[in-house]
Amino acid sequence: MANTDLSNYLEGKLIEHVLRHVAYTSPTTVYLALFTASPGEAGSLTNEVANGEYARQAITFGAHSDGVCLNSADVAFPAAVTDWGDISFVGIFDAATAGNMLWYGPATVTITVSATDIYKVITGNLSVGLQ
Repeated sequence: MANTDLSNYLEGKLIEHVLRHVAYTSPTTVYLALFTASPGEAGSLTNEVANGEYARQAITFGAHSDGVCLNSADVAFPAAVTDWGDISFVGIFDAATAGNMLWYGPATVTITVSATDIYKVITGNLSVGLQ
C-alpha cells in the first residue's frame, strides 16, 4: 500500500489520546480488507469485496522504521470462488467484520481477482506509516 492515510476514526483517537490524555486501547489483532474503490477517510464498506468466500485476514507488522511499519508475514486470502473484481485499495481494520477502519490506501498495483485466484501480500510488501 502506497501513500497510506489514517481514517477519520483513528485520527480522532490519536489526537484525543496525545493532546487530551483520553485513553485509547489498540486492537489486539488488525485485519486487512480489500476494496474495489477507495473507502475514503470515513471507512465506507460499500466497496469492500463482499463475495461469500471473502473474509478479512489478520495481518501482523514489524517494528517501525522512520514512522513506517511493514507486514511481518505473508497474508493470503482464500481462493476466490467467483470474480472479486479489480482490487485497487486496501484497508486495515480493528475487527474481522464491521469494526473501524484504521488506515487505507491505494494498492501499489490494481489486481483483478477472478475465480480460483488467491490474493496474497508477501512479507514486507505492505507499508503503513504516519506521513
